Amino acid sequence: MEYEISEILYYPVKSLGAVSVPEITLDQFGIKNDRRFMLIDQNAKFVSQRECPKLSLLFASLESGGVSVCGAGLSDLFFSYESFIHDIDVQIWSDTVSVKCADSCYTDELSDWLGFSVQMVYMPETAKRQVDRDYVKRDQNVSFADAFPLLLANTASLNELNGRLDHAVPMSRFRPNIVVTGNIAFQEDEWRHVIIGGVGFDIVKPCSRCGMTTIDENGVIGKEPLKTLASYRKNDFGVCFGQNMVHRSSGRIQVGDLLIVR
Repeated sequence: MEYEISEILYYPVKSLGAVSVPEITLDQFGIKNDRRFMLIDQNAKFVSQRECPKLSLLFASLESGGVSVCGAGLSDLFFSYESFIHDIDVQIWSDTVSVKCADSCYTDELSDWLGFSVQMVYMPETAKRQVDRDYVKRDQNVSFADAFPLLLANTASLNELNGRLDHAVPMSRFRPNIVVTGNIAFQEDEWRHVIIGGVGFDIVKPCSRCGMTTIDENGVIGKEPLKTLASYRKNDFGVCFGQNMVHRSSGRIQVGDLLIVR
């Protein structure tokens, strides 16, 4: 079976807006530059839209010397790679990772806007964060993504969900990396190994969804689509939409490539 890749996305800063691109490179962490930056609080714990929905109004873009953050009336905030000079251990879920931190002066405006103090951290090439060995036995790094290097979503699954909703939601609510144009809703549940652009991927775990899916384009929290999903997509992993993937090698993939199910 073959299906076309319709969109590829990555997220320069965890929990900020997506960047849609025609092609990407896969490196040791997953999609190159995906969630290598992250905001932390005063306890060096990661900050996300779960506790701070306003982050959904911000966007990040990579530039030659670093990353820029903008949106919601903020000035363009630029973080050069050279600004990350402090070594720090940060907490992301149950993991503690040694990374680089920028001085708080770079995030003063952002902290004021959020109403609490944050700092920006960067995961360098030397960082190690192992994917859960309950699902991936081999050594495999992951960036600041929640748990796995890549998330696959199927347009047919979204269409089926939207058919149950009073108001359709965009695919962006589910923050995928690779979107495939399938022909059957949730057929991805049955896939275990796929090939895209000559690169092999293992599909290792359904993606359980949280309240982030209910944050709309204005940063307002609602009930959907999580309420409807829970009525028919709940299993031992939680309320699921999309599949977590791990790549078997480096390489390049692009929009228009075929996903081949093995």
